[in-house]
Amino acid sequence: MQKWNMIIDIERCEDCNNCFLACKDEHVGNDWPGYAVSQPLHGQRWIDIMRKERGQYPLIDVAYRPTPCMHCDNAPCIKAAKNGAIYKRDDGIVIIDPAKSRGQKALVDACPYDAIWWNEEKDLPQKCTFCAHLLSEGWKEPRCVQACPTGALKFVAADNSAIEKKVETENLEVLHPQYKTLPRVYYKNLYRYSRCFIGGSVAVEVDGVSDCALGANIKLIKDSKTIGETVSDPFGDFKFDNLEENSGIYTLEIKYQDFPPKKVEVDLKQSVSVADIVLS
Repeated sequence: MQKWNMIIDIERCEDCNNCFLACKDEHVGNDWPGYAVSQPLHGQRWIDIMRKERGQYPLIDVAYRPTPCMHCDNAPCIKAAKNGAIYKRDDGIVIIDPAKSRGQKALVDACPYDAIWWNEEKDLPQKCTFCAHLLSEGWKEPRCVQACPTGALKFVAADNSAIEKKVETENLEVLHPQYKTLPRVYYKNLYRYSRCFIGGSVAVEVDGVSDCALGANIKLIKDSKTIGETVSDPFGDFKFDNLEENSGIYTLEIKYQDFPPKKVEVDLKQSVSVADIVLS
Protein backbone atom coordinates (compact mmCIF):
# COMPACT_ATOMS: atom_id res chain seq x y z
CA MET A 1 0.00 0.00 0.00
CA GLN A 2 1.18 3.51 -0.77
CA LYS A 3 1.96 5.68 2.25
CA TRP A 4 2.70 9.38 2.60
CA ASN A 5 6.29 10.54 3.05
CA MET A 6 7.89 13.97 3.27
CA ILE A 7 11.32 14.72 1.79
CA ILE A 8 13.12 17.83 3.03
CA ASP A 9 16.17 19.21 1.21
CA ILE A 10 18.35 21.16 3.67
CA GLU A 11 20.26 22.69 0.75
CA ARG A 12 17.11 24.37 -0.57
CA CYS A 13 15.66 25.75 2.67
CA GLU A 14 16.16 29.54 2.99
CA ASP A 15 14.36 30.03 6.32
CA CYS A 16 11.56 32.02 4.67
CA ASN A 17 9.05 30.42 7.10
CA ASN A 18 6.34 30.17 4.42
CA CYS A 19 5.73 26.59 5.57
CA PHE A 20 5.26 27.72 9.16
CA LEU A 21 2.92 30.54 8.15
CA ALA A 22 0.87 28.28 5.88
CA CYS A 23 0.47 25.83 8.76
CA LYS A 24 -0.75 28.65 11.00
CA ASP A 25 -3.15 29.83 8.31
CA GLU A 26 -4.65 26.36 8.00
CA HIS A 27 -4.90 25.46 11.68
CA VAL A 28 -5.20 28.64 13.79
CA GLY A 29 -8.88 29.34 14.43
CA ASN A 30 -9.94 26.21 12.54
CA ASP A 31 -11.17 22.95 14.07
CA TRP A 32 -10.86 19.87 11.87
CA PRO A 33 -13.09 17.31 13.61
CA GLY A 34 -11.42 13.94 14.03
CA TYR A 35 -8.01 15.38 13.06
CA ALA A 36 -7.19 18.33 15.32
CA VAL A 37 -8.69 21.25 17.16
CA SER A 38 -7.47 24.75 16.41
CA GLN A 39 -3.79 25.49 16.96
CA PRO A 40 -2.91 28.37 19.30
CA LEU A 41 -1.79 31.55 17.55
CA HIS A 42 1.42 31.66 19.61
CA GLY A 43 3.70 29.10 21.20
CA GLN A 44 3.38 26.15 18.85
CA ARG A 45 5.43 25.39 15.72
CA TRP A 46 4.06 22.26 14.07
CA ILE A 47 6.88 22.64 11.54
CA ASP A 48 9.82 24.09 13.43
CA ILE A 49 12.72 25.63 11.49
CA MET A 50 15.93 24.79 13.32
CA ARG A 51 19.05 26.84 12.53
CA LYS A 52 22.75 25.99 12.73
CA GLU A 53 25.79 28.19 12.04
CA ARG A 54 28.99 26.42 11.05
CA GLY A 55 32.57 27.65 10.85
CA GLN A 56 34.25 30.91 11.82
CA TYR A 57 35.11 34.16 10.09
CA PRO A 58 35.84 34.44 7.22
CA LEU A 59 34.23 31.14 6.11
CA ILE A 60 30.81 30.65 7.67
CA ASP A 61 27.59 29.03 6.49
CA VAL A 62 24.15 28.60 8.00
CA ALA A 63 21.81 25.65 7.47
CA TYR A 64 18.08 25.42 8.18
CA ARG A 65 16.28 22.20 9.10
CA PRO A 66 12.47 22.18 8.93
CA THR A 67 11.28 19.72 11.56
CA PRO A 68 7.67 18.48 11.59
CA CYS A 69 6.26 15.36 13.24
CA MET A 70 8.18 12.40 11.81
CA HIS A 71 5.04 10.20 11.49
CA CYS A 72 7.09 7.24 12.68
CA ASP A 73 6.17 3.65 11.90
CA ASN A 74 7.52 2.73 15.34
CA ALA A 75 6.17 5.80 17.12
CA PRO A 76 6.99 6.14 20.84
CA CYS A 77 4.00 8.45 21.27
CA ILE A 78 1.59 5.70 20.17
CA LYS A 79 3.05 3.36 22.78
CA ALA A 80 2.80 6.03 25.49
CA ALA A 81 -0.80 7.06 24.72
CA LYS A 82 -3.70 5.76 26.79
CA ASN A 83 -6.99 4.55 25.34
CA GLY A 84 -5.68 4.59 21.78
CA ALA A 85 -5.36 8.37 21.88
CA ILE A 86 -2.67 8.30 19.16
CA TYR A 87 -2.90 5.99 16.15
CA LYS A 88 -1.33 5.46 12.74
CA ARG A 89 -3.55 5.49 9.68
CA ASP A 90 -3.12 2.96 6.89
CA ASP A 91 -1.53 5.72 4.77
CA GLY A 92 1.28 6.21 7.32
CA ILE A 93 0.02 9.39 9.02
CA VAL A 94 0.09 9.52 12.82
CA ILE A 95 -2.93 11.28 14.34
CA ILE A 96 -3.52 12.48 17.90
CA ASP A 97 -7.23 11.97 18.58
CA PRO A 98 -8.40 15.36 19.93
CA ALA A 99 -11.06 13.73 22.11
CA LYS A 100 -9.22 10.72 23.54
CA SER A 101 -5.95 12.58 24.21
CA ARG A 102 -7.43 15.24 26.48
CA GLY A 103 -5.39 15.64 29.65
CA GLN A 104 -2.49 13.43 28.50
CA LYS A 105 0.27 15.98 28.92
CA ALA A 106 2.90 13.24 29.29
CA LEU A 107 2.64 12.62 25.55
CA VAL A 108 4.64 15.81 24.95
CA ASP A 109 7.68 14.12 26.47
CA ALA A 110 7.08 10.85 24.63
CA CYS A 111 8.32 12.31 21.34
CA PRO A 112 12.14 12.20 21.03
CA TYR A 113 11.99 14.83 18.26
CA ASP A 114 10.13 17.42 20.42
CA ALA A 115 7.38 17.54 17.79
CA ILE A 116 4.39 17.37 20.18
CA TRP A 117 3.13 20.59 21.74
CA TRP A 118 0.83 21.20 24.69
CA ASN A 119 -2.29 23.32 24.30
CA GLU A 120 -2.88 24.61 27.81
CA GLU A 121 -6.24 26.17 26.98
CA LYS A 122 -7.66 23.03 25.36
CA ASP A 123 -5.80 20.63 27.70
CA LEU A 124 -4.50 18.74 24.66
CA PRO A 125 -1.27 17.52 23.05
CA GLN A 126 -1.02 18.64 19.41
CA LYS A 127 1.27 18.22 16.41
CA CYS A 128 1.58 18.22 12.63
CA THR A 129 -1.09 16.08 10.93
CA PHE A 130 0.36 16.31 7.38
CA CYS A 131 -2.94 18.18 6.82
CA ALA A 132 -4.70 14.79 6.81
CA HIS A 133 -8.09 16.51 6.56
CA LEU A 134 -7.05 17.92 3.17
CA LEU A 135 -5.54 14.65 1.95
CA SER A 136 -8.81 12.91 2.81
CA GLU A 137 -10.55 15.38 0.50
CA GLY A 138 -8.24 14.53 -2.39
CA TRP A 139 -5.41 17.04 -1.95
CA LYS A 140 -1.96 15.78 -2.99
CA GLU A 141 0.12 17.68 -0.46
CA PRO A 142 -0.19 19.53 2.88
CA ARG A 143 -0.22 23.31 3.07
CA CYS A 144 3.45 23.59 4.11
CA VAL A 145 4.61 21.78 0.97
CA GLN A 146 2.27 23.83 -1.20
CA ALA A 147 3.68 27.07 0.22
CA CYS A 148 7.40 26.26 -0.12
CA PRO A 149 8.82 28.53 -2.86
CA THR A 150 12.16 26.75 -3.27
CA GLY A 151 11.05 23.12 -3.49
CA ALA A 152 12.73 22.27 -0.17
CA LEU A 153 9.65 20.28 0.87
CA LYS A 154 8.24 17.47 -1.25
CA PHE A 155 5.38 15.08 -0.50
CA VAL A 156 5.51 11.59 -1.92
CA ALA A 157 3.02 8.72 -1.91
CA ALA A 158 4.92 5.45 -2.28
CA ASP A 159 4.96 1.89 -1.03
CA ASN A 160 7.80 0.74 1.18
CA SER A 161 9.91 -0.74 -1.62
CA ALA A 162 9.63 2.43 -3.72
CA ILE A 163 10.58 4.73 -0.87
CA GLU A 164 13.51 2.47 0.05
CA LYS A 165 14.77 2.74 -3.53
CA LYS A 166 14.35 6.52 -3.41
CA VAL A 167 16.30 6.69 -0.15
CA GLU A 168 19.17 4.80 -1.78
CA THR A 169 19.29 6.63 -5.12
CA GLU A 170 18.90 10.14 -3.61
CA ASN A 171 21.06 9.58 -0.50
CA LEU A 172 18.22 10.39 1.86
CA GLU A 173 18.58 10.13 5.63
CA VAL A 174 16.30 10.15 8.63
CA LEU A 175 16.80 12.32 11.68
CA HIS A 176 18.43 10.48 14.61
CA PRO A 177 18.34 6.92 13.21
CA GLN A 178 19.59 5.70 16.59
CA TYR A 179 16.08 6.26 17.96
CA LYS A 180 14.84 3.39 15.72
CA THR A 181 11.45 5.05 15.27
CA LEU A 182 11.31 4.46 11.48
CA PRO A 183 10.31 8.01 10.48
CA ARG A 184 8.41 8.86 7.29
CA VAL A 185 10.19 12.21 7.03
CA TYR A 186 13.45 11.98 5.08
CA TYR A 187 16.23 14.54 4.64
CA LYS A 188 18.43 15.33 1.68
CA ASN A 189 21.79 17.06 2.31
CA LEU A 190 21.34 16.59 6.05
CA TYR A 191 25.14 16.85 6.43
CA ARG A 192 24.76 20.62 6.07
CA TYR A 193 23.16 20.57 9.51
CA SER A 194 24.50 17.47 11.25
CA ARG A 195 28.14 17.27 10.13
CA CYS A 196 31.02 19.69 9.67
CA PHE A 197 33.60 21.06 7.22
CA ILE A 198 37.23 22.09 6.90
CA GLY A 199 37.66 25.20 4.78
CA GLY A 200 40.13 27.97 4.16
CA SER A 201 41.80 30.26 1.65
CA VAL A 202 45.04 29.94 -0.31
CA ALA A 203 47.10 33.00 -1.27
CA VAL A 204 50.48 33.54 -2.91
CA GLU A 205 53.09 36.15 -2.05
CA VAL A 206 55.55 37.47 -4.64
CA ASP A 207 57.90 40.38 -3.93
CA GLY A 208 55.85 41.34 -0.89
CA VAL A 209 52.56 41.41 -2.80
CA SER A 210 49.81 38.91 -1.89
CA ASP A 211 47.10 37.65 -4.21
CA CYS A 212 44.41 34.96 -4.21
CA ALA A 213 45.46 31.60 -5.62
CA LEU A 214 42.95 30.45 -8.23
CA GLY A 215 43.18 26.73 -8.99
CA ALA A 216 45.43 25.64 -6.16
CA ASN A 217 45.22 21.90 -5.61
CA ILE A 218 44.25 20.89 -2.06
CA LYS A 219 44.17 17.33 -0.77
CA LEU A 220 42.55 16.25 2.48
CA ILE A 221 44.50 13.44 4.12
CA LYS A 222 43.62 11.33 7.15
CA ASP A 223 45.60 8.36 8.46
CA SER A 224 47.95 8.69 5.46
CA LYS A 225 45.06 8.27 2.99
CA THR A 226 43.71 10.95 0.64
CA ILE A 227 39.98 11.18 1.36
CA GLY A 228 39.21 14.33 -0.66
CA GLU A 229 40.66 16.60 -3.30
CA THR A 230 39.55 19.99 -4.61
CA VAL A 231 40.82 23.23 -6.19
CA SER A 232 40.51 26.77 -4.86
CA ASP A 233 38.05 29.21 -6.43
CA PRO A 234 38.86 32.74 -7.74
CA PHE A 235 39.03 33.99 -4.15
CA GLY A 236 41.41 31.20 -3.15
CA ASP A 237 38.67 29.57 -1.05
CA PHE A 238 38.13 25.81 -0.65
CA LYS A 239 35.96 23.55 1.48
CA PHE A 240 35.76 19.86 2.39
CA ASP A 241 32.30 19.11 3.76
CA ASN A 242 30.35 16.17 5.21
CA LEU A 243 33.00 15.36 7.82
CA GLU A 244 32.27 13.87 11.23
CA GLU A 245 32.61 16.10 14.26
CA ASN A 246 35.39 15.27 16.73
CA SER A 247 36.99 12.99 14.15
CA GLY A 248 40.63 13.79 14.91
CA ILE A 249 43.65 14.99 12.97
CA TYR A 250 43.52 15.80 9.25
CA THR A 251 46.28 17.11 6.99
CA LEU A 252 45.76 19.64 4.21
CA GLU A 253 48.32 19.35 1.41
CA ILE A 254 48.43 22.44 -0.81
CA LYS A 255 50.19 22.66 -4.18
CA TYR A 256 50.13 25.59 -6.60
CA GLN A 257 52.21 26.11 -9.75
CA ASP A 258 55.93 26.29 -8.94
CA PHE A 259 55.51 27.42 -5.33
CA PRO A 260 56.86 25.07 -2.64
CA PRO A 261 53.97 22.89 -1.37
CA LYS A 262 52.68 23.33 2.16
CA LYS A 263 51.02 21.04 4.69
CA VAL A 264 48.65 22.19 7.44
CA GLU A 265 47.34 19.99 10.26
CA VAL A 266 43.79 20.42 11.56
CA ASP A 267 42.35 18.86 14.72
CA LEU A 268 38.69 18.64 13.71
CA LYS A 269 36.18 19.07 16.51
CA GLN A 270 33.59 21.28 14.80
CA SER A 271 33.54 23.10 11.47
CA VAL A 272 36.71 25.12 11.10
CA SER A 273 37.96 27.87 8.81
CA VAL A 274 41.73 27.55 8.60
CA ALA A 275 43.75 30.77 8.75
CA ASP A 276 44.93 32.03 5.35
CA ILE A 277 47.46 29.63 3.85
CA VAL A 278 50.15 31.70 2.14
CA LEU A 279 52.57 30.19 -0.38
CA SER A 280 55.71 32.21 -1.05
